[in-house]
Amino acid sequence: MSSVFTWEVRVYYEDTDAGGIVYYANYLKFFERARTEWLRALGVNQDILLREHDAMFVVKNVSADYHAPARLDDVIKLTLRIEKLGRASIQFVQEAWCGERLLNTAHVKVGCVDSALRPRAVPDAVAVRMRA
Repeated sequence: MSSVFTWEVRVYYEDTDAGGIVYYANYLKFFERARTEWLRALGVNQDILLREHDAMFVVKNVSADYHAPARLDDVIKLTLRIEKLGRASIQFVQEAWCGERLLNTAHVKVGCVDSALRPRAVPDAVAVRMRA
């Protein structure tokens, strides 16, 4: 699964801390948005996924390494790659870049659950799109 999804976000004032750099927790928000946009690019609507398949994705684990800061008005390129697609979970490697400078690397494990938050298999139709 070597396909890489890319999505860009601009740094706004609200994303920065008192020192004028992106607040560390906001990278998690940026990565979440990138995963959502990746699903949209695959043709997966999360509302429909929940309504028709009783399935949704929740973050189980995340680790992040901070390499360099981003600042106000920077355009950050976010990348996403599936590291492992399991029956009921997906492991991602996500990165944030500003030009050629790597800002952050995150390893994110997402679980597929039903509306009662019980683990369930990733719906077949969705898994097929993820593998493509």
